[in-house]
Amino acid sequence: MYRSLYNMANTMQLLVWEVLDKMNKQRSKAEKIQTLRDNDSWALKDILRGSMDSTIEWNLPEGAPPYTPCEEHNHPAHLTKENKKFAYLIKGGKGDHMPAYKRERVFIGILEGINPRDAELVVDMVQKKPPKGISRPIVEEAFPGLLQDNA
Repeated sequence: MYRSLYNMANTMQLLVWEVLDKMNKQRSKAEKIQTLRDNDSWALKDILRGSMDSTIEWNLPEGAPPYTPCEEHNHPAHLTKENKKFAYLIKGGKGDHMPAYKRERVFIGILEGINPRDAELVVDMVQKKPPKGISRPIVEEAFPGLLQDNA
């Protein structure tokens, strides 16, 4: 009993950039897919879907946002929690009723609070740039039904 509680307490969830970095080090497609599945999180899926799914439209200005990244070793928030705020940033989402400046402030708040490498992934996601080293077929096989297309 004690041993199982100890093991549960010491298993840490990787940050999204760490999962993608680990996946990029894998040689085969099967290993890449298994790495994604082993480190499954809603934040990871949101980054993949937000950057690759053509049905997701971001309700933000184009271009790089003006933000100040926090220190990598001292970020107050995690993308695994902040990803819930993405619902305020998409067209047709919770933020449609918000003034643009408030929606943009939510976006900047996310970027400034999370690990800077995760923040880069979020900026790329909003600009529809998939993470480096990952392809649509790998995502579709790792997470069937995650990605959709406008038809």
